[in-house]
Amino acid sequence: MTIRIINRSGNPLPKYETPGSAGMDLRASIDAPVTLAPLERALIPTGLFIQLPQGYEAQIRARSGLAIKRGLTMLNSPGTIDSDYRGEIKCIVVNLSNEFQTIEPGERIAQMIIARYEQIAWEEVNALEETGRSSGGFGSTGFV
Repeated sequence: MTIRIINRSGNPLPKYETPGSAGMDLRASIDAPVTLAPLERALIPTGLFIQLPQGYEAQIRARSGLAIKRGLTMLNSPGTIDSDYRGEIKCIVVNLSNEFQTIEPGERIAQMIIARYEQIAWEEVNALEETGRSSGGFGSTGFV
């Protein structure tokens, strides 16, 4: 699949780092470092604008390395970029560590996954088919 993209960031286009990668890293398109205090959040621009085909979304997710090493993650995760959105992709970054964390210009801050979706139609009914689990809640399969 080919997706149209505008890159106003000065950073390279997102790419798959390995043949098995599901996500592509997004980079901060900022002129100066942004420092986040513990529990502080910021909207970090990427400089990227995309045109997705209908039936697809871009999911914005945390990078596991940033999360474990520095406590930086994404709020509203995964964030959804709808197929009819044409604005700049921006990432809501939060610092969950106990230390100040600085995001540098061009730093890889998130990952983007392109995923197919379907829109549905509701069918209101009075009952649902029973299953072995039925209404068993969290942990009902023996895993907590």
